[in-house]
Amino acid sequence: MFEHIPGNLARIRERIADAAARAGRQPQDVRLIAVSKTHSLDAIRAAADAGQTDFGENKVQEALQKIAQSADTRLRWHLIGHLQSNKARKAAAAVNAIHAIDSVDVLRRVDQAAAAAQRTIDVLVQVDLALEETKYGAPVEAVPGIVAAAQSCASARLIGLMLLPPLAENAQDARPWFARLRQLRDELIAAGAAPDRLRELSMGMSHDFEVAIEEGATMVRVGTAIFGERHYT
Repeated sequence: MFEHIPGNLARIRERIADAAARAGRQPQDVRLIAVSKTHSLDAIRAAADAGQTDFGENKVQEALQKIAQSADTRLRWHLIGHLQSNKARKAAAAVNAIHAIDSVDVLRRVDQAAAAAQRTIDVLVQVDLALEETKYGAPVEAVPGIVAAAQSCASARLIGLMLLPPLAENAQDARPWFARLRQLRDELIAAGAAPDRLRELSMGMSHDFEVAIEEGATMVRVGTAIFGERHYT
């Protein structure tokens, strides 16, 4: 029942390569994160058998279950959904990267939890450019403070910025938001932030990842185009 996954992955990789070429970039500069939320471990294993190594989950508890069940693999797990401060300890002890840091407090909680677990974890600051009430993320004016606070973290390693643009049917409507995140990254570096702490731009999903790549995405989060439609219970 998962025979569609290898073919879907191959097509997504081709589209990534084509989008990268249009932007004068190399395909290997873009990391594909397969968003596996609500999908079974068997579906994840089918993707892994087809060469996929990075997987994204929205909820800490679901991520923890899948990480435990796939302990025999060498998969990398990304938490891409909102992280409540009271879940920081469990998340930091298990996942490889958290894309949804939206405050200095959450950053420090993750850093302390990772240190207690004697591990290093990659983190990205989720930026709320559109100030949508239904979405999380740090407002632009708060981002420099979070980036600065990351300099003193020992176990949480800031690697970039993340964006969820307003939902739009036309992928081109997301282009200005992607361009603005790239611009914000460049502004932070120009203001003195270390470039290696902002090398990643996590932006773009199944419907708009090609536009995101054209605008500088280094991580794209693709779920439906790989696994198919989700069935929520």
